[in-house]
Amino acid sequence: MTYTDLLISGILAFIMVSVGLSLTERDFARTFRRPRAYFTGVFSQMVMLPLLAFSVAYFSGLRPEFQVGILILASCPGGMTSSFLSYLLGANAALSVSLVVTNSFIALISVPLIVNGALLFFLGQDTHLTLPFWDTVLQIFSITILPVVAGVLIRHKLPEFAQRVENPLKWITLVLLATLFAIKFFAGEDQGGSGITLSEILTLLPYSLAVNVLGLAAGYFASRSQGLAVKNRITIGIEVGIQNTNLAFLIAGTLIGNEAMLKPALVYAMFSFFTALGYGLAQKPEAISQFIGKRSKPSEV
Repeated sequence: MTYTDLLISGILAFIMVSVGLSLTERDFARTFRRPRAYFTGVFSQMVMLPLLAFSVAYFSGLRPEFQVGILILASCPGGMTSSFLSYLLGANAALSVSLVVTNSFIALISVPLIVNGALLFFLGQDTHLTLPFWDTVLQIFSITILPVVAGVLIRHKLPEFAQRVENPLKWITLVLLATLFAIKFFAGEDQGGSGITLSEILTLLPYSLAVNVLGLAAGYFASRSQGLAVKNRITIGIEVGIQNTNLAFLIAGTLIGNEAMLKPALVYAMFSFFTALGYGLAQKPEAISQFIGKRSKPSEV
């Protein structure tokens, strides 16, 4: 395991603690009292998105490692970035984090199944690459679920401290994400980087973009078909449209040990924040001015 792999794990855990700090028990209770949006989000992300991503990978004509990488990306639940965007856009932040936590639990089972299925399908019976089940369960549990629970407990025990550090942490984590992305993008392979080339970026860009746009569209149309409010449509679209690329880095680069498989996620990370931001602003253009105007609390409805 390289220093970059350790850095990914540490940053992911830190991010999820910061997500947990933004929550209280009431946020979860409010979400589950009106569960239609919640179940729509879970279904869209954990069922619709992998199916759409498989279609993109299957018809892409890409080399098998890249095809598997697309499925790795789609199997990863959302993370801090999606929750931060829901907060920034004045959407339903409590719903966002509820989906992150729930989908992280589901990912304990779904990620090994989807990724090992993709390895077998695209690389064939002779592949020696597998995703270790229990190592994956341990990684997802330790860097997503436990940190969120820790953040919620800190918020419960030290509410003033949690409120004071919540906003600074959001921006700090974005800087950390950008730093990690830069390392993966620019560092050499012997230093934990991906070794991605311009040719590979141009090759992968249409397909990574397709997964992103299809995810946003799936979240939007699923939400609209259920008659959900605009704030919930924004949140669900973002959850389905933004995957936890850092978890994809960890799965592909550390657990499987194949840097080529993380390259679709690396290209995806170049633009997904901005496409999701545009998706939200198209439905709620006043969101940025509201946030700049120091809206003190994330929307809860």
